[in-house]
Order: sequence, then structure tokens, then C-alpha cells
Amino acid sequence: MSRTLTRAGTVAAVGLTAIALAACSAPKNDSSGGSAGASGGSSASAATATSAADLGGMAALEAAAKKEGALNVIALPPDWANYGQILKDFAAKYPEIKITSSQPDAGSADEIAAAQRLKGQSGAPDVFDLGPAVALANTSMFAPYKVADFDKIPSDFKEPSGQWVNDYGGLMTVGYDSAKVPAPTSLADLMKPEYKGKVALNGDPIKAGAAFAGVQMVSIAEGGSPEDPTKGIEWFAKLKAAGNFLPVDPTPATIQSGQTPVVFDWSYNQVGVTPKLSTWKMWTPPNANLMTYYVQAINKDAPHPAAARLWEEYLYSAGGQNAWLKGGAKPVLFDEMDKAGTLDKTAASALPPVTTPVIPTSDQTDKAKAILAKEWANAIG
Repeated sequence: MSRTLTRAGTVAAVGLTAIALAACSAPKNDSSGGSAGASGGSSASAATATSAADLGGMAALEAAAKKEGALNVIALPPDWANYGQILKDFAAKYPEIKITSSQPDAGSADEIAAAQRLKGQSGAPDVFDLGPAVALANTSMFAPYKVADFDKIPSDFKEPSGQWVNDYGGLMTVGYDSAKVPAPTSLADLMKPEYKGKVALNGDPIKAGAAFAGVQMVSIAEGGSPEDPTKGIEWFAKLKAAGNFLPVDPTPATIQSGQTPVVFDWSYNQVGVTPKLSTWKMWTPPNANLMTYYVQAINKDAPHPAAARLWEEYLYSAGGQNAWLKGGAKPVLFDEMDKAGTLDKTAASALPPVTTPVIPTSDQTDKAKAILAKEWANAIG
């Protein structure tokens, strides 16, 4: 599975050049990639810093991060929300900091597992990019930190102390190859014989944020709610009974080959398919415009705490936010940047139109997660 579509898969490690080229497969070396032992006093204070001001400002934070000389990221495939370019740009701005990208195809749950497994080691993840359900279940692992523009982020999109912050969002869509299947006009269409063995969900909703949101979207469309995905679970069980559910985790390769001609996934991933497959289209149930934002957090046991905080500052700068936007994702500071005139208008105009979006709250996500954990395996098998 590839996080380009599923955020779940095998273990790999890459240097920045390999990240930019999207060509990596070397096993991760947990004993390498870190310089925590050489980070000294500045790193010790960085580990408890809740803002750049705690370290004396951005210049001091940059100096501390450069002294550490390393940053470990995880589950960031190059094609997902433009992360390849983001990693390349960060490395160009801070060439003194070596980036190690582990498990680019991993799921959100795998990020947490890696941090737990590697706790105290130099190869542990410094930062997380998580689906909301996994993030909210693991807040005890996060270090509070407020980036420079923290106060500009709407209160519904952050934990008040900066323990976690939403970063970018997308619209849940049904992508399909118009050359291989009819254009769906309702979810009921996907139960028809024309879609036999052709409808793939983006991973396991217990582990993958996109799949989780896919079930939520169907639940809403079927008359349910974001906090109760029962109707979504029932719908996918019927899809399987009809023989239309395809238990294959989609990748760009499976889409282009025609193996997975219908895929539930985020709009920013669907946008990435169209340049390679002109017949790939998107559809969303008109009564279920579900948008979900992923979550940024700093590992409280980060081996490179200054670099982790500098990475967050970069992501929430105009450069980082516009980079996500260019990847087809809606950055959390979209509205503020639009007002300030710093938003990339061309990239913004390419986003799919959304009317009356449903954005699940933290409480709704928690409730849905509990129900899915209990019911999904029984329904799908």
C-alpha cells in the first residue's frame, strides 16, 4: 500500500535526493540518521520550548536546529499533498539539516508504532502527520508548541496549547476511470453489476485516515452522521455482498493499470492522478461534502526537538501553506492568507468546489473511531 493513496505499507528510508525523485526502497537503519547526542544545551531547552520565543526567537531556533543537524520525518510520500517539494524546499533553505524520511508509505497508526518502538533512539520520528482519529487517540505522545501564526489558526482546528494542530484538508471523493466504468450519480450506482469487483476503499479505516473518512462520507450520504458511521459500515458490507467491493489497496500503479478503477480517496490525491490518466474523474455525493484535516504534532521524545519545531514553523509559513495548496490540499491558514494577499491564487482556483462542507469535530471523530473499531471487522471480515 502507498500513502500516496493509503498511508500504510512497508518500511523504507530515503535521503532528500531520493525523496525528490520519489525513488526509495532501502531498509530503515534505526541506528543512523540522528545526531541527538551532539545537540547540546540548545537542544535540551528546545525539548521543552512551547514557542520560538522560549528559545530567544526564530534565529535562535534556527541555530539550535542547525546544530542538531538532523530531522526525522515519517509517512510522507512525495506525491501526497506535495510533500516531495516541501521536503526539497526545506532542505534547500536549511542545508545544514539532514532529512531522513522513514516509511513513506506508512499509515498514521504506523507512525505512532514507530515512535513507540524507537523511543530513546536517534532514528525515532521527530514529527507526525496523522489522520485525526489516530492523533486524538495518542495526544499523550505530543509536545505542545505554538508556531508564529498559531493565533491565526481557527480555534476549532487546534488544541489550545498547541499539542496538535490541523494542517491541510481535502474533500472525500469517489475517483473513477471514465473509460472503464459508467460515471456514478449516486452511491446506489456503485452496487450495480457494472462495478463488479471494481470499488476500492483507501485502506483499512481502523488504521488509515482516508479510509476512515470514506466510511464517514458514505454514512452521511446514507442519512447517518459523522459521529455514527454505522450506515457507512452497513453500506460497505452490502457492497461486499454484491461482489463489488475490491479488497485491494490502490496505488497510482493499480489505478493506471485499471486494477482499481473506482477509489474512495481525498481530492488532493485524485487531482494527482489526472495528469497521468486523463480519463480519471471525481464525484462526491452532493449531500456529503466531507472535509477532514490531517494533524501535525511534535513527538515529545523527538531526538531532534529544535529541528522538529523549525519544521513546524516552515509548514505554517506562507511557503509551506502554499506548497500544500499546490498539491491540491487546502491549508489551514487558507482564509487568513487570502485576506493577507499571500495565498497562491492559481493553486487555490484549482481546488474542487465545496458547498456546505461537513468538517467532523474532535468529539465526533472519537465516537466514530470507537464504533468502527468495534464493528468494521465483523461487517467486512
